[in-house]
Amino acid sequence: MIANLFLHYAFDMWMAREFPGVPFERYVDDAVIHCASEQQARQVLAALQERMSETGLTLHPDKTQIVYCQDARRRGSHEHTSFTFLGYGFRGRRVRTRSGRITTGFVPAISKDALAKISSDVRSWRLHTRTHLSEADLARRINPVVRGWMNYYGAFYPSALYPFLARINAYLLRWLRKKYKRLRGRRKAQGAWKRAVKQRPRFFAHWAWVTWIPVVW
Repeated sequence: MIANLFLHYAFDMWMAREFPGVPFERYVDDAVIHCASEQQARQVLAALQERMSETGLTLHPDKTQIVYCQDARRRGSHEHTSFTFLGYGFRGRRVRTRSGRITTGFVPAISKDALAKISSDVRSWRLHTRTHLSEADLARRINPVVRGWMNYYGAFYPSALYPFLARINAYLLRWLRKKYKRLRGRRKAQGAWKRAVKQRPRFFAHWAWVTWIPVVW
């Protein structure tokens, strides 16, 4: 709260006063400033460095960068062509236009660090060992968390989450084979999985997007 209050005056109001035509977003001490050209970006950066010095702050030497938003229209080159903000990685990605054409757009998707963090969280659940729980128990435990990840990280470019959600399915299938002796064979387990998905397609929150299982399981 203190950081927000301080930066509201030290950064937000200063930007609105000194660069009224330059939009920006800030969350606590992370900010993204949108400039129309590299020349403008360098001008804003120089002024910002001076402003931070006046308020007793210093810009992070590694995180503070001028990023070129490279896409199908902006095909130039630059030292930095991606950045991370609020758990999203912004960079050039393959996208489909409204007309169905595949092109490259500068769009956000879950960042590598955020994906590693939630993957670690899922591994820590050790779902395949929870054979004392029922299917309903597992769903009640994981659905609120997984649904939250989907709502947040899936707001943009949700397909970046699909392999991760499929790994959750892999853990659930291992749980199924361990819990029920009659399903320990691969074919029987696959058959039971398909029936469960067909009968209750929204039983697990992530089944709304991904019901398949990675090839290696």
